[in-house]
Amino acid sequence: MAASSSSEAQFLKDHDLPGTDLPPEKRLQQLMASRNEWKLYPRTCDATGEHILAAYPPDSPYKVYKNEYWWGDGWDGLEYGREFDFNRPFFEQFYELQLAVPREGTSVFESENCQYNSHTRYSKNCYMNSLVVRAEDMHYSYWMVDVENVVDCCFHIQGKSALCYECTDFSTCYECVNLQEGYNCNDCHFSFQLRGCDHCIFCSNLSQKSYHIRNKPCTKEEFESLRNTLINGSYEALQNACTEFRSVRDNALHRGGLVMNCEGTIGDHMFDSKNCVHCFDGDHSEDCSNCVSLNDSKDIHSCYSAGWPRCEQLYRCCVSRGCTDMAFCRYMWSSSNMLYCDSCQTCKHGFGCIGLRHKDYCILNRQYEKQEYEALLAKIIEHMKSTGEWGAFWPFQILPFAYNESSAQDYFPLTQEEAVSQGFLWREIEDPVPQVEKIIDADRLPDSIDDVPDDVLNWAIRCEQTGKPFRIIKGELEFYRRMRLPIPHLHPNIRHKHRMDLRSPYMLYTRNCDECSKQMESPYTSDAAQRVVCEDCYLSEVY
Repeated sequence: MAASSSSEAQFLKDHDLPGTDLPPEKRLQQLMASRNEWKLYPRTCDATGEHILAAYPPDSPYKVYKNEYWWGDGWDGLEYGREFDFNRPFFEQFYELQLAVPREGTSVFESENCQYNSHTRYSKNCYMNSLVVRAEDMHYSYWMVDVENVVDCCFHIQGKSALCYECTDFSTCYECVNLQEGYNCNDCHFSFQLRGCDHCIFCSNLSQKSYHIRNKPCTKEEFESLRNTLINGSYEALQNACTEFRSVRDNALHRGGLVMNCEGTIGDHMFDSKNCVHCFDGDHSEDCSNCVSLNDSKDIHSCYSAGWPRCEQLYRCCVSRGCTDMAFCRYMWSSSNMLYCDSCQTCKHGFGCIGLRHKDYCILNRQYEKQEYEALLAKIIEHMKSTGEWGAFWPFQILPFAYNESSAQDYFPLTQEEAVSQGFLWREIEDPVPQVEKIIDADRLPDSIDDVPDDVLNWAIRCEQTGKPFRIIKGELEFYRRMRLPIPHLHPNIRHKHRMDLRSPYMLYTRNCDECSKQMESPYTSDAAQRVVCEDCYLSEVY
C-alpha cells in the first residue's frame, strides 16, 4: 500500500471512511475507467432529436443531451428525484438514477470549429484532441494547454508553445520536432531532457546550451545543414532520425523522477509543490497523496484530475473543478460536501446525486431540509456499512463507459479477456470506413511532402501497422508543408499509443541510484535498462 499522509488519515476519520488496501494504481485504474477521454460517436440528442457527436454510442442505455441543452434551463435534475429504499443496496438505486438522468454529450465549451474534440475549452480550429485549454490549429494531441500550430503532441501544461511536432512532456517550446522532456527550448529536434536550449539535434541532458549536435558544440552552418537533411519533407529521412533519437534517449541519463521546485514530494512530473507523495503530473499543490493530474490543490488523495480552479479535501474522485470536501464523485464543478455524486455543478451537501445544478441538501436528486437531510444521510451510511458498500468506489458494472472506451485503457491497457475477468464492461468498436475517393496503402505515399498532391485530402491512408484507414485534413496538411514534414504512415491512435509508451508508468518502485547507490522511489524498476540516478546526482552531472 502506498504511503498516506496525515491529512488523508484525518479526512478518512472525519468522514468515518475505512480507507482501502487497494494499491494506488488500482484506485487510479478504477477512476480512469469512469472517463471517456477520446471516443466520439454519432448519435441523436434525446432532447432535440438533432444529430450530435457524443461520448456515448447510440446503443448506450443512458439518456444523452447535446451540450447546449444539457447546460441550459430546459430540464431540472430534481425531476428525477426518488426516495431511498432501505431494502435495497445503494449502488443498485444509484445506477437506476444514472439511467434516468440526462447526461452531457461531450465536453467542448466556448470554442470555435472544435466539434471533433473531447474535453476542450477556449480553443479554435482544433481536430481530434483531448484535454485541451486555449489551443489553436492543433491536431491529434492530448493534455495540452496554451499552444498553437501543434500536431501529435502530449502533456504541455505550462508556458506557451508553437510549431511543435511529436513532442512529449514539454513547455514553452518553439519549432521543435521529436523533443521529449524539453523546457524553454527553441529549434531543438530529436532530443531528450533539455532545459533552456536552442538549436540542438540528437542531444540529451543539456541545460542552457546553443548549437549542439550529439552533445557537442557545432557551428550555425553545421546545425542548419543537419537539420535540413533530417527535416526535409522526406519520410525516409524522418524515420532514420527517429531511429537515432531512440538510441539517444535510451543512452541518456534518466532522472529517478522529475520533481522540480518541490519540497517533500515524491513522484514524477511534479512542479512547484509541497508534501505530495506518490503523485504524478501536478503543479502548485500541497499535502496530496496517490494522485494524478493536480493543479493548485490541497489535501487531495487517490484522485484523478483535481484543480483548474483550486480543489481541497477530496478522496477517490475523478475530474473535480473548484470543489471541496468530496469523496467518490466524478465530473464535478464548484461543489462541496458531496458524496457518491456525478456531474453536479455549484451544489452543496449532496449524496448519490446526478446532474444537479445550484442545489443543496439532496439525496438521490430529492431535496430535503437541512436537519432531515443530515438524519437521513446518517441512516444511509449505516445501511451502506451493513451492505459492505460504504467506502467502496462505484462497481465496475455501473461505470458509464466500457473499459476500452475509457482513459484507463491508455494507462493500464487490458485485453478484452482481462477486462471482463476483472468485472469491467467491454465494447466492440468498429470505426466507420471513411467516405473517400480511394484508400491508398501508406507505403505508396510519395516519400516527400513536396510530391504529395492536394488530392490527398480526398483519400484515406491505410495504416502500416493496423490496416485501418485514416484521413489527412486541410489544416494538418498545411502544417506538414510548413514544417517540412512528411505525411504519417500510422493511424492517429497508434501514434498516440507510441507517445504514451515513451512515458513512465504511474507507479513507483524502490530502487537504488545507479551513481551513488542511494535508495529512492522511482517510476523505473531496479532492472530498467536505462541509467537512472537520483536528483542530486542528476543535477551534479547536468548542471
